[in-house]
Amino acid sequence: MLDSISIIQTAGLIGIFLIIFAESGLFFAFFLPGDSLFFAAGLFAHGGFLPLLPLLIGSIIAAILGGFVGYFTGHKLGPKVFTKDSSVFFSKRYLVKAEEYYDKYGKMTIIIARFIPIVRTFAPILAGVGKMNFRTFILLNIISGIIWPPIIISVGYFIGSRIPNIEHYFLPISILIIFLSVLPLIWRVLKIWWYSRHQ
Repeated sequence: MLDSISIIQTAGLIGIFLIIFAESGLFFAFFLPGDSLFFAAGLFAHGGFLPLLPLLIGSIIAAILGGFVGYFTGHKLGPKVFTKDSSVFFSKRYLVKAEEYYDKYGKMTIIIARFIPIVRTFAPILAGVGKMNFRTFILLNIISGIIWPPIIISVGYFIGSRIPNIEHYFLPISILIIFLSVLPLIWRVLKIWWYSRHQ
């Protein structure tokens, strides 16, 4: 029978994996804080509240699978993705921003985008729209998925090792992560409300 710590650890890992999966390819999840989440996870792992190896392996798998979902979403929608109306959970300018990275960096965008919020969500979708051969995408998506989580998690883990009594800061860190998660969405809702009131 699982004890309370094991339950917290399991729920924590599942939550991290789901967020990373969504942010890696679901167009409505662009606001999720992948980098800050990995950083916090590294801190928690150093404090012994998350198992490091399952965290790394699960995060890599989630990132890779999310990228594939994004690719197939773009492949299915095709150019129609550019005609989709903007909403609270979608903006055409995010697609344009991702497209600018393709124009500048080409296929390497799949790797570079992993470290750039918003762009990492829409890069695989645009790859599926028609900018990239699927075999090429498989390779770059796997490479980027293997690189991204360990780097950010390691930074958090390293900093955690340099801060005495890091466990005392877990609650404010958790609150900060939640705040960062919803802040972009709140900002977008407020912008839409403001424009609707002043048209």
